[in-house]
Amino acid sequence: MYKIIVSSIIIASMLFLSACSLGGSRTEMLSKDNDDKKANTRFEQVIEAIKNKDKVALKSMFSKQALDKADDFDGSMDYLFEFFQGKVTSWEINGGPSVYETTDQGHNTKKFNSMYYVNTDKQKYIFYLIEWTVDTDHPDNVGLYTLRVIKAEDRDTEFCKYQDMKAGIYRPTVK
Repeated sequence: MYKIIVSSIIIASMLFLSACSLGGSRTEMLSKDNDDKKANTRFEQVIEAIKNKDKVALKSMFSKQALDKADDFDGSMDYLFEFFQGKVTSWEINGGPSVYETTDQGHNTKKFNSMYYVNTDKQKYIFYLIEWTVDTDHPDNVGLYTLRVIKAEDRDTEFCKYQDMKAGIYRPTVK
């Protein structure tokens, strides 16, 4: 009889604990909605700065760390402003941002990687953004780290794993 009671308690505990992990909590769902909004807001700010060729606004979105590590940031902005052509007719995010969040002994970080498909009246583009939104120990990391804008048709030759993307604004090397 003792074994049956103990087994029943163990099974009930396992069911209870696994049920708590199914489907995500309301807090997790609200957090995802908030992450999507933050990523989309940042993307819209980037598009607006490019449209207006606003160097001050675009540069202010980048983290101090990214600006320190980037090669010729101002030259890359000039390249981007010339490269991006046309009036935006539509855009969509590719499935929502990938969110990487860590908490380690009070040190919290949160990073978004997001990809957007953008259509203009002249061209189709892919935008890829990497942004730290939280870094409690290193506030200089907070902000955009990478902005890669390529023509959609060049995805196979100019897109790489996000881990290989460098700080700043992407500008292909002249071959």
